[in-house]
Amino acid sequence: MASDSKTPLLINNPFLEWMGVTLVEWSPGYAEMHLPMSTRLGNRTGRVHGGVICTLLDSVSGYSGLYAEPGEPPLRSLTLSLTTNFIGSGEGDVLVAKGYTERKGRSVFFTRAEVLLDNDLLMATAVGTFKYSQAR
Repeated sequence: MASDSKTPLLINNPFLEWMGVTLVEWSPGYAEMHLPMSTRLGNRTGRVHGGVICTLLDSVSGYSGLYAEPGEPPLRSLTLSLTTNFIGSGEGDVLVAKGYTERKGRSVFFTRAEVLLDNDLLMATAVGTFKYSQAR
């Protein structure tokens, strides 16, 4: 389910909403999130903080395995592991996070993800393992 830049999809995550993250594409096995750059995301060197990038990688990875068709009950998960590699840094306008489900089991799914600056410069990659959980 794609959206245009004016109508982001419902992200339903207070922390990500507070950060300014939008879910711009979500389909079986894929999720894409955008985060506009701002000085509030920076570290002491003026670059985006690594924790921001890790949050994007974790979130987009999890969402990639949780797509449910409209009308279906929502899926939830917990992160079991996330291995992150920081590759580049730079200045730009928007962080683009893309998550892909590599394999799904009955209770666990495996993902890979990347964060790009302006959908061009590769900033970081990750692989993750997630466990499906029950909604509270």
